[in-house]
Amino acid sequence: MSKNYFLAFDLGASSGRAMLGILENGRLELAEVHRFKNQMTRIHGSYYWNIFNLFEELKTGLKKCVSELGIQPLSVGIDTWGVDYALVTAGGRLAGLPFAYRDHRTDQAMEQFFRILPQKETYLSSGIQFMQFNTLFQLFSSVKQNDPELKVAEKLLFTPDVLNFFFTGITKNEYTIASTSQLLKPGRPEWEPKLFEAAGIDQKLGEEIVQPGTVLGEVLTEIQEDTGCGAIPCVAVASHDTASAVVSVPAEGENWAYLSSGTWSLLGIESPEPLVSEKSLEMNFTNEGGAEGTTRFLKNIMGMWLIQECKRIWDQKKEMDWQEIVELSNAAEPFKCLVNPDDPMFLNPGDMPEAIKSFCKKTGQPVPETKGEIARCIYDSLALKYKYTLGQIETVTGKKIEKLHIIGGGANNEMLNRFTANAIGIPVVAGPTEATAIGNIMMQAKALGMVHSVQEIRDVIRNSFDVKTFEPHSDPGWEKAFGAFCKMF
Repeated sequence: MSKNYFLAFDLGASSGRAMLGILENGRLELAEVHRFKNQMTRIHGSYYWNIFNLFEELKTGLKKCVSELGIQPLSVGIDTWGVDYALVTAGGRLAGLPFAYRDHRTDQAMEQFFRILPQKETYLSSGIQFMQFNTLFQLFSSVKQNDPELKVAEKLLFTPDVLNFFFTGITKNEYTIASTSQLLKPGRPEWEPKLFEAAGIDQKLGEEIVQPGTVLGEVLTEIQEDTGCGAIPCVAVASHDTASAVVSVPAEGENWAYLSSGTWSLLGIESPEPLVSEKSLEMNFTNEGGAEGTTRFLKNIMGMWLIQECKRIWDQKKEMDWQEIVELSNAAEPFKCLVNPDDPMFLNPGDMPEAIKSFCKKTGQPVPETKGEIARCIYDSLALKYKYTLGQIETVTGKKIEKLHIIGGGANNEMLNRFTANAIGIPVVAGPTEATAIGNIMMQAKALGMVHSVQEIRDVIRNSFDVKTFEPHSDPGWEKAFGAFCKMF
């Protein structure tokens, strides 16, 4: 059987890359083609994404694939983080730079919105976890601030939809990314009119919603000229990065959960239907769209962002590598202090180490002073938050979780994997680390008829990538720390 090549563009909030997938005889291999930085741009106090630079980087990745590797991929696909969007005019131009979700314009948006549509009704209408940067609240904030872009907007495109539009000229909303917006009906690829109305937004902004694995069309002639590629199709994959990552979970059977670990920790289960109730509202769980009509019942946890931001601050004095941070953390006293990773003060504090210290002081705990103590505080707290969240999932579903699959870059952090296994008391299976790119590639393969189901995709992944299992070890210190952690809530 000949080799089949697919090019995945995987964009995160801090970096992006073009990954080549080689599918042959039921096995997948990966090769990194291009990697680049991504960061928010601050202009006059607001935070934006430089969407045009991202587009140029994607074209560079495609050009390298064709010119340096001599490979014409069968297709391309794009996945990104959720909720962020751009508005497009009738003339097909962006109305302005897209805001970044950490922009502070939404700081009071939820409270103001609930005066128009109560919190309970908003949740039951959408099934989406309340976070101040959800698209719903971003749009509501723009209305409250009389954003002139809304006056010329004709279409609402989420970040991967925008980049698909740049590549093909076609405007569609892919289901999994649209489901992060809090503008859809739970578990259905349909806009919810009452949410648009409450936000003061015309529902006509919403485009046709397409399912993951839809071939949008061929890349434009100008893209072919710029990159040297042929008339290759662009596939709307599971465009939300977590949705692509979940596709690649090498799980078998039932009663497993996944943790997509990166800047964010996305912890949840794959459900055949949305789980929307007063109980899931109270626990603030989300129901986002998945492949093949499934629902990603999960919680967004502020994951590696905390330690990434600490490292950014520490690097200003002397650059550190990650292994040094892990070693300092390992040497620090366990459970000396704990934080709630999802406290709003950690969303975008500017100086994360000081924010950690401030939280500990405010909650009457010992204040961590050294880098090792701060890092240990973060890692202990994340493992305990995972335990807390798994307990909530079991309460909602009535089912015991028997295994946790950790995928994404965080699967490389053996110390945190070990902490997590000990904290939750069940096996942790770590890998694959390139989960999002893998899911992106395999949904392209599914769109072109080379695999036929997510189950078949997972068979390919188990045959292709090694994983590492961390068995739990009993340690009464974790239970005692968990008791202290729960008091924070």
